[in-house]
Amino acid sequence: MRLARKDYILMLIQTTAWISLWLIPPLINFLVSFDQKSTFDILKGNGEFLAPLALIYFLNYFLLVPSLLLGRSRKWFWGVNLVLVISNVCRIFYPLPVLPDTMRAGLYMGVFAVLLMNALVVVSAVGARYAIRWNEMQITLKEEKQRNAEAELAWLKNQLNPHFLFNTLNNISSLVQIDQDTAQESIGQLSDLLRYTLYESNHELVPVEGEIEFMSNYIELMRLRCNELATVEVDLQVPPKPMRIVPLLFISLIENAFKHGVNSRKSSFVRIRFKAEGDDLVFTCENSDHPKPDVNRSGSGIGLENLRRRLDLAYPGRYRYDQELRENSYFVQITLRDCL
Repeated sequence: MRLARKDYILMLIQTTAWISLWLIPPLINFLVSFDQKSTFDILKGNGEFLAPLALIYFLNYFLLVPSLLLGRSRKWFWGVNLVLVISNVCRIFYPLPVLPDTMRAGLYMGVFAVLLMNALVVVSAVGARYAIRWNEMQITLKEEKQRNAEAELAWLKNQLNPHFLFNTLNNISSLVQIDQDTAQESIGQLSDLLRYTLYESNHELVPVEGEIEFMSNYIELMRLRCNELATVEVDLQVPPKPMRIVPLLFISLIENAFKHGVNSRKSSFVRIRFKAEGDDLVFTCENSDHPKPDVNRSGSGIGLENLRRRLDLAYPGRYRYDQELRENSYFVQITLRDCL
């Protein structure tokens, strides 16, 4: 339906252009002289001159260019057009009138001008058809890129779920050694988290409220591993108006904040904030810098790579990613624009 409407609009524009070429000269004559007879003569003569040109144009546009030129029968295309152009020129000038030598140059120039005009009509039809073909190819290419981006985004999200499960189970395994009762409660929290990742996050976008609840539960689960030396500050604000977001977007940053920012033997902090600023969403995470030794391979960095690629695919040109290694802390802020 979209293509049919587009073709209809293009046909209307082209028809209007030819009708305008036919009507404008007699209309100007009438406005200048108010002579109905001369206006009618110009209308008739202009119509007799333009009608074959319009026929050549639309014959090329609808038949010759699509079936012959674009169909790789170029010799036939140019041969048919040569016959059409010469026939139209002969219709106007044949037989050539007998004129004095002083006027023959003007006659030959007239023949050349009409011949050139016919050629320009053919070239215009070819150009219009190629412009439409190029535009259709660009639309097709854009749709193909969109499909590929959606497929890659789905793959990245499916990749994140087992990665998230692996790291969360590692956290609970550590809790079992510290406090079995608390670990049992944490398994219940993990059940809620997994229910969200398996069912709610299957959608392309989810309400921000659900994502905030998910992050809160995950932070509480991570907080249980912290001792009295660690300070965890969380400020997750629900937007005043409904907004939607790509699911599980910030979980890798939260995970890394606790992984690299909390040390059981040193003073540590994790600060996580999330809020709306107009139509934008801003996530901020800052943590003390206590990087793990290289021999510690809990996590492969896949989460952050996944995050950057998902941002590129889901918010192209609509996000800002700022990160900074400060004196004793690591800071990252992500701004998502137009999330209504």
